[in-house]
Amino acid sequence: MRNIMIIAAFMVGLGTIMAQMADKMTASPALASNASRKTAAVEMPAQTGGRSLSIPRDARGHFQTEGRIDGQRIGFMVDTGASVVALNEKSAARFGFRPSRSDYNATVSTANGTIKAARTRLAMVELGGLVVRDVDAMVLPDEALSENLLGLSFLSKLKRFEYANGRLVLEQ
Repeated sequence: MRNIMIIAAFMVGLGTIMAQMADKMTASPALASNASRKTAAVEMPAQTGGRSLSIPRDARGHFQTEGRIDGQRIGFMVDTGASVVALNEKSAARFGFRPSRSDYNATVSTANGTIKAARTRLAMVELGGLVVRDVDAMVLPDEALSENLLGLSFLSKLKRFEYANGRLVLEQ
């Protein structure tokens, strides 16, 4: 398990570096000058078959979006290098997840080091019309996680997700 977490942390770092490199190669002057962080607008292109969501990169090269957990709004940074959805304690408390000290029994390797996290399961996560049920998640201390991460426990239940033309496209 420890090796898996180390590899996951390495992949997160590698993904961040690759996103920054892609930003430098394709950033337009207007995007580069926009230093403010904004939550992505949800676009649902008309397609036959499944639902689709397109999320633009922000000025930092990240994919920020809003979603819902059990019907309540939450902000996420999409992180293809994160194994699971990761919530900080403040956000988790809004949804009724208040782990006790003994619940923090999972060891997680992050870019900031190894920390303890509490496992949980989310009944429903919605992102721009894409709905995924029964999603594994972890609650991390606020000081260890500034932004909630939408990881592979959500993304892997989609038909596909891909990076194209400065956007992350999710399809269900």
